[in-house]
Amino acid sequence: MIHMIVTATTVNEQTNVWLKYFTTIDWDKIVGTFIDKVLSLLFFTVLFLILYRLGRFALNRTFKSYQRRAHLTGTRVKTIHALSVNVFFYLVLFFYLYAILSILGVPVGTLLAGAGVVGLAVGFGAQGFVNDVVTGFFILLEAQFDVGDVVKLGTISGTVTNVGLRTTVVKSSDGTVNFIPNRNITIVSNLSRSNMQVLIKLPLAPSADLDLVRKTIERVNQDLVPKFTTITEEPDILGLTEEKNGAFTYQVLFYAENGEQVSLQRTFLGAYVAALNSAGIKVVTPPLNLQSGS
Repeated sequence: MIHMIVTATTVNEQTNVWLKYFTTIDWDKIVGTFIDKVLSLLFFTVLFLILYRLGRFALNRTFKSYQRRAHLTGTRVKTIHALSVNVFFYLVLFFYLYAILSILGVPVGTLLAGAGVVGLAVGFGAQGFVNDVVTGFFILLEAQFDVGDVVKLGTISGTVTNVGLRTTVVKSSDGTVNFIPNRNITIVSNLSRSNMQVLIKLPLAPSADLDLVRKTIERVNQDLVPKFTTITEEPDILGLTEEKNGAFTYQVLFYAENGEQVSLQRTFLGAYVAALNSAGIKVVTPPLNLQSGS
């Protein structure tokens, strides 16, 4: 019986303590603060949602207009557009979370300062990746090259098979597939954006009759040029030129559509050699010399 009385007394005392504690709480202030924070959260949520939608709408309009003006391919524009939207989304998300945590009383500044050391270490590790992405973005934006273009990137030459934000893939003429980090692309030589220059060199004997050589080449040109619509400029007979090794070559220059230069060079070279041999003019097989032209 005594034990029950003591227990009941203890319970009553604890109850009184809790009642006294709750009565000292400023419930009006707590409820007011809660409502204020909820309203602030709702306000900033709606505000950032509106900003995000407006920003995305502006990006969509901008890229559509840019595509019409720059005549870019749909794939290229989609890639750049997706990257821009993602960057904008994460930027808005960062500021939104910063505002929300600040409203909730979280010391965001202290957390960011504490994470600075970790971020610095991660930043050094991700520096190459960021450089790749930034360079890839501008390669796409400036349309420096497209898939299918023949390019020279530093010491690597070949056909572009893929253009990504991190790497560019180039297939060399021997079949080698080169994966090039975009940050390593410093100089781009695009051989597919203009007509190609075909320079034919015909090594001649010192005793060759130059007048007969010119007439023979002109006759070949009159016969062959009308047959090839891919020749963009009439052949220019440059005449006799001294090479670095002291030898003399008779040179003919013309321009052709990109991709046609090799076959045209072979055709005209063979025709020149055959015609000169028939005219009694001795020539040797000249080296192939193709250069990009405007």
